[in-house]
Amino acid sequence: MKKIYIYALTTLMFWGVASCRKPNDFGTTNLNPDAVTQPVVSALLASVENDLPNYGSTGFALGQGAYAQYFSETQYPAVSLYAAPAVGFTGPYVTDLYDCQNVIGLNQSKNSVVAAIIMQQYIYWVLTDTFGDIPYSQALQGLKAITPAYDKQEDIYKGIVTKVAAAVASMDGGAVPGDLFYGGDAAGWKRAGNSLVMMVSIQASKKVPGASDFYATAFKAALASGSITTNAQNFAFAFPGGSFKSPWYNLYNGRTDWAESKTLTDYTKATNDGRQLMFGGSFSDPGQITGGTVTSNDGVPYGVDRTTANNYIAANSDWALVMRADKRKDASTVNIIDAAEVTLATAEAINIGWVTGDLVATYQNGIKLSFEQWGVDPPTNTYLTNSNVAISPAPGAANAKNIAVQQWVSGYPDGHIGWNIWRKTGYPVLTPAPAATNTSKKIVRRFIYTSAEQQTNGVSVNAAIAREVPTAGTDSQDNAVWWDVIGQTP
Repeated sequence: MKKIYIYALTTLMFWGVASCRKPNDFGTTNLNPDAVTQPVVSALLASVENDLPNYGSTGFALGQGAYAQYFSETQYPAVSLYAAPAVGFTGPYVTDLYDCQNVIGLNQSKNSVVAAIIMQQYIYWVLTDTFGDIPYSQALQGLKAITPAYDKQEDIYKGIVTKVAAAVASMDGGAVPGDLFYGGDAAGWKRAGNSLVMMVSIQASKKVPGASDFYATAFKAALASGSITTNAQNFAFAFPGGSFKSPWYNLYNGRTDWAESKTLTDYTKATNDGRQLMFGGSFSDPGQITGGTVTSNDGVPYGVDRTTANNYIAANSDWALVMRADKRKDASTVNIIDAAEVTLATAEAINIGWVTGDLVATYQNGIKLSFEQWGVDPPTNTYLTNSNVAISPAPGAANAKNIAVQQWVSGYPDGHIGWNIWRKTGYPVLTPAPAATNTSKKIVRRFIYTSAEQQTNGVSVNAAIAREVPTAGTDSQDNAVWWDVIGQTP
């Protein structure tokens, strides 16, 4: 029997297995008068909000951060050695995406629907950037589409931008019940939605670069409508601790498998980047932030075998875990879209001619916002004029590298952002893992589909595989997603 729950939950029960009687034939027998019989919109939204940070931290994005060389593995290297990334995407469909769809369908308040659309489309963005083509237009329809088609990523991207822009435009002055991000403030959600449109649009800029094309137009409209410009406005979730712990805390709750990568610490050392004060910490106990060296520039070498990694951490007791201890407590904040990312995306848009503005001032403001977000001293003029950081006031290709590298640094520790930047631009220039175990020895460019997809939705997944590039008909981690023009060249 096909697993019909892959893309949507359904409340349908198969009565008649033991009897042909319908449930209402039994009157009120066995009915719980205290049971909730209708979905509670505020509870559904709060549940998705609690899950959303996982998509940019220790969920899919942890492996993506390894490919972006934010992170190195210690005791059990596999992901950073490019073992086949066959991770299923069923989970988000049957939980968060479906809960958002439920809120949209119930339509109890306009702004609740908007919040659900923004979160749902953000999740789709992460998933399509991870795999490429995925179920989208036919997803979440239950029995109407138990084997949904895999939409082309190009169509998914347009769908995300179109749906979020329309949702933001529909907002009224009401609150958002159950909102844990902005305390119900609709203005916060409007800025978050516009920022999502901008981030998705700029990601497509290598594939659709024209200043008057769909994505440039969408970017300009979202910028004009109002985006995240300060860290106080960040689309971020503050975990309270207790039963609701930060995913970064959970990563180190009893294990120390992951470290900050030497690739990143080498860059921060070379540029004397003050953010490294917060990027890595040597203590394994997230509660211990005093009484010794609480920060570390000592990243673990990237992509080495287990023996080499273990020998290194044994000889270097202050090797850097991901973030300083006080940034990964059980009650810590996880940023999903922040002011630095949006401002640097705006600088990129100025540099490629999508929008006008003071390029250098916008770029430097993005860097300053990132430093501020991490709670460190502002970047010095020496830092901003370093040849590895500075850009020319005249827009052009010469600025592309340093803008991209700053986007990569500012995206840390969100692996989705870092991997996206590298795949789109080729910057920073990354050396593949020296102990890579995959055949090509190349850095992974997409996750492959699982065998479960072949078994439950073979026709659709095979149609998607037939469209893969540059090697059509082969489901390969070396193939490229739609906007990855670098990876599409054999």
